[in-house]
Formats: sequence, C-alpha cells, structure tokens
Amino acid sequence: MALTPDVTVTVIVYNDAERLPRAVASLLAQTHANIEIVISDDHSCDNTPEVARALAAGDDRITYLRLPENSGGCSAPRNRAIDIARAPYLMFLDSDDELPPRAVELLLAAHRERPGIDFAMGAVERVRVDTGRTSVWMPHLVAERRTVDGIESEPGLFFEHLSTSKMYARAFLDRHDLRFPEGIHYEDQLFSAQAYCLAKAFTIIPERVYRWYIAPYAEESAASISNQRHKLSNVGDRVHVQELIDDFLTEGGYSPALREAKDYKFLKHDFRMYAGDLPYRDEEWLSGFADLVNPYLARLMTGAYARLPRAERVVLQLVRDGRLDDARIAARGLGHGVAPQATVADPAGTVYWGSEIPATRAGRRELCLTDLALGSRPFPRAQFRHEIARLERGPGPASVLLRVRTYDPGLRLPVGPQVASLVISPGRKRLTVRFRLDPVRPGVFEGRVLLDLAAAALPLQGFDGIRHPLLQLQTAGGLRNTGLLLAPLDFPAFTCRVDQHRVTVEPEGRGAGRLQVRWEPVGPAARLVQPVVRRVAGTPLVRKVRQAVRLILA
Repeated sequence: MALTPDVTVTVIVYNDAERLPRAVASLLAQTHANIEIVISDDHSCDNTPEVARALAAGDDRITYLRLPENSGGCSAPRNRAIDIARAPYLMFLDSDDELPPRAVELLLAAHRERPGIDFAMGAVERVRVDTGRTSVWMPHLVAERRTVDGIESEPGLFFEHLSTSKMYARAFLDRHDLRFPEGIHYEDQLFSAQAYCLAKAFTIIPERVYRWYIAPYAEESAASISNQRHKLSNVGDRVHVQELIDDFLTEGGYSPALREAKDYKFLKHDFRMYAGDLPYRDEEWLSGFADLVNPYLARLMTGAYARLPRAERVVLQLVRDGRLDDARIAARGLGHGVAPQATVADPAGTVYWGSEIPATRAGRRELCLTDLALGSRPFPRAQFRHEIARLERGPGPASVLLRVRTYDPGLRLPVGPQVASLVISPGRKRLTVRFRLDPVRPGVFEGRVLLDLAAAALPLQGFDGIRHPLLQLQTAGGLRNTGLLLAPLDFPAFTCRVDQHRVTVEPEGRGAGRLQVRWEPVGPAARLVQPVVRRVAGTPLVRKVRQAVRLILA
C-alpha cells in the first residue's frame, strides 16, 4: 500500500457477518487500487468481529475499527472512521451494499478534473433482492454530467439525500466541522442537506457509483430503519430530522426558495411513503400518525403543497383535517388516477373531494378537484373507481364470484346498464370476461362477474408470476377506459390447482390494494417442461422467428 492512500472508504457494519465480505470484496476489486478501507463495527454481537479481522489480515489496505459500545445508528461508526482516515478524499459504504468496480476511479477523476469542488456524486443502482431487478435512484437528477455552483441553482437535488453516493474532500468536511449527527435516525438527510448548502461547487457524473440492495417487503422484524414505516417512532424520527434541517436553513440565512424546495421534498418523498400505507393502518395508528405530522405540516410553505399532484394534496389535507377514514380511501388511488367515491359541489359549481364542502379556506383550496376535469377529460383517460364490494368462491374449483361497484363521480357513463369486461393476462394471452354493470344511483353502478381461472390460456412452459385483473369500460362508439380493480384489504386468500399450477387469489397487501392472482408451476411442469421450454425459447433462432412473426402480423 502506498504511504498515503488517495481515498478512504469506510464500511459500516453491525451484526452483518454474512454480507460484509461481499461489500469489502467490491472495494478490493476497485480499478483504482490505492485506497484505504476502514471496517467500522458498531459493536456487533454476532461473529462480525472474527470475519472483519480475517478480512483485515488478508489485505494490508484494510483496518478494523470496533466501537466500544453500540451506538444504535450509522453516524457514530462513520464519524469514528473519519477520525482515523488518512486519505484526502472520503467515501462511505454500508455492509449490505457494494461499490461498482469503477466507482472510486470515476469519482476521484471528477475531483482531479475540478480540484476546487467539495464533493463529487454519481448514480445509485438499486437492486431488488426479491426480484433481482435494477433501476437508478432519482435518475433525472444524475442523467447529465455537470458541475453545480451551489444548491441554490438546483434545489431539486435535495431529493438525492444519500451520503453513500458521494466522494467528499476531507478538507471540506473539516473546514465546516461537518460530521454525521449522532443519536438520530435518517442522519443522511441532515448531513446531505448541510453538505449541499455548505458546498460552493460539486460535480455530478451519470455513471453508477453505488449499488444499493433493497428489500421493500422484508418482514417487519428484519426491516431496515428506512423500511420500518409501520412504527410511529419511525414517523417521529423523520419529522425530527426535518426540523433539524429547518433550523439549519434558518440559522444559515438561506433563501425562502430553498426552504420551499426542501418542504416540497418532504411532502413528495417522505410523507408520500407513509401515505401509500394509510389504507393498511388501524385507527390508533392513524390517530398517532396525524398527531405527529400535523404540527409539522402546518409549518410548511404553501408553495410546496401547490407543486404536488392533486391526489397527493387531497390525502394531505384529509390528514390535516382529521378525516382519517377518508384519507384511507383517497390514499388507495395515489399514483393510479383513481376517482373518489363521491364529490360535492358548492353553489358556485366548484367540485370538492368527498361528500361535504370543506369548512376552511385551506380545505377548499386543497380538496378542490376542478383541475382534474372529471366531467370533461377524454373517455380513455376519464377517472373511475372500481371496487370489489364482495368476493366469494365460485361454483367451479378455480372460480371466484365478484360483486363489483363502479363509481363515476364525473357522470361520464350514460344512464342505464353498462357493458364492462374483466381482463387478466397470465403470459401473453388475455382472458376477457364480459359482464353488466347496472345503475344503483347517479354515478354508482354494480354488477356480478364470475372469473374462472381455469379458462386462462397459459404458455406452454407454464406461467410463474403475479397478475392484477383490470376492469374495462367501453362506449357505444368503441372508446375504452381501463382501470384498477380494488379488492377488500382483508379477505382470506384461497388456493386452487389449475393445469399443473398452484393459483392463489389474494389481496395485494400494499399500495392500492388490488385483487391479485399468483401462478406457481408445480409437479412436472415446474420440474421438467418449464426449464426446457425456457432454454429453447431463449435461443437466437427462436428469438429471430418470433421477431419475424411479429413483423408479419404487425
């Protein structure tokens, strides 16, 4: 190892002996080899110390640092590592993640190209541990290589609040005595906000410099801090760190525009994550949630609310007004263009969400639905709400009988019975079941439909996956509108056997709460046919034939 390393990379770890070697291996594989690796252990009580010491014994670039007691967070192990780091540039890695091979090389090159910058940052690759799918975190923020002269010129960067996607100049951190705040959760948000505001210039590169493994549906007992949204203490932690950021901005005399950008980030990112969970929380949790967030929401700038989509503003206002059951209903449509169950108009004709005219000026502003044009948007984009009012096993072994209710608050459907279709597509072939929706009262229709899953045409190799049935409406002129089918959130799942598959009908259990159907090949289909057909289907010749057929049929 060179006398002085170019970069110190700190790997923080706590009770993660299994994944620590993978994280360290990603550092040993860096194309820029002159690095120092500090494994900073927050006093693990598993066999992490033995694993860490073995890693350090295998490469003289690795130092093992063990805290004398557990701090309960990420800040202390990072700060203790900063204290002993020898390099002029610093990076941070969590033990359950990795650095891509060129991460150090690329970020260090950005510093050397512009020696005056305070930090360089790149793209974060997110890897779903349950599916293996990859995506880029906040891709629009890192799509273009550039040097930013202060956060005031791009306040939207507050959304990229990860400390691990950046390489910091040690002199910058020391000059401002910038360290990770200890004793709080979501320390990255405060640290990153301070770094953005204090930096005179920083460089962004589009290359991926961090690999973040996420388990969005991990068991609650094993979930990371960021995935523990079911805990009210987690809500309190997020609000507390926002208050600390606000204090920093106020004391530093930063502009109202910057504060509004930060408020918008909280509403669009932090609050939005909790909002999607509201349908699944009980009354006690909802009440506690409102008590924690409402005092803080009252302090945020009005302009931050105005930048949100109308559906998100509705949920926020319903929480602020204490209409928590209504907030649950509204939250099920977030991100999906789902209409409310009901609307009400005032004497002037202004339309509001729900069945009552809001009593306050803020309520009337936030719950006004005029901009949604429920009664006039083109029919394919019209907003309806389709809910399963009742679900039961059908007469066949693989059938389910649904009573569907459709809400049409924009009164887009003509008076009288409507033709509707239930659509589901396991594999490439679509199963369509037509049924009738009868009017119950103005803007509400109901119908019964029998979905026989045995009638679905499955691919030769079988189908292993999940599908969510959709509901389709069609006008006399042939225009179609397709929307989600919301399921009861707590109906008991049932399983049946269909054509060498185990099929499970269940509530989605998250997000909008759609009806969910899961196919799992079993028996010979799973053991023999499916692997063979998949191998054949993946050959170049078969792919070319498929492409030729598609061109002929197009």
